[in-house]
Amino acid sequence: MPQIFHPSMNTVSRATIFGAVFILAVFLWLALQIVRSPYVSGAGVIKPQPVPFSHQHHVGECGIDCRYCHTSVEESSFAGIPPTATCMNCHSQLWTDSPMLEPVRASYREDKPLVWNRVHDLPDFVFFDHSIHIRRGVACATCHGDLAEMPLTWKESTLYMEWCLECHRQPEKNIGPPEAVFASAATPETPLADRDVAWVNKRGTLLTNCSLCHF
Repeated sequence: MPQIFHPSMNTVSRATIFGAVFILAVFLWLALQIVRSPYVSGAGVIKPQPVPFSHQHHVGECGIDCRYCHTSVEESSFAGIPPTATCMNCHSQLWTDSPMLEPVRASYREDKPLVWNRVHDLPDFVFFDHSIHIRRGVACATCHGDLAEMPLTWKESTLYMEWCLECHRQPEKNIGPPEAVFASAATPETPLADRDVAWVNKRGTLLTNCSLCHF
């Protein structure tokens, strides 16, 4: 019986198989890059807002504490969005004729809240508690970046689960003293208090338990 395939087909088959594996690996690499890109994660992307609020000006230049606007951040899972009345505490006297602030004045006059576009928006199946992190000494800047240097607000990190787990597996890198929590920049190099060292040493697998964030 004559040979159906030429011996060179062995080489072609090997090359085809190797090429298919290589192409699949390239596609997988591209998919991972796309998933981690700002286009998908939103990291580093500035979202349009009804008013171009500048943390750089309010926090960095004016020195306003985070808790002045985000009043519930120490007691609640939600940091809180300031009502327009909070803005008007200052802007009823400052920049009262600024066209840029007309949406704020209109919101106050009409008693209608401004509709802000959330920058840090986790999926509905993820539970995040601000108060717990703050009580443990995790600075705002650890997750939100140095807001005092942001003329407009963007998401500093992807907030993907792998990013959260990296911190949960080694929390000692991001835990500082309570007085540094609301600093404009994170200070993880600050020595921990004895109570925090003890907590970190005894944490075990608690911080990576799925039910901690996924109910």
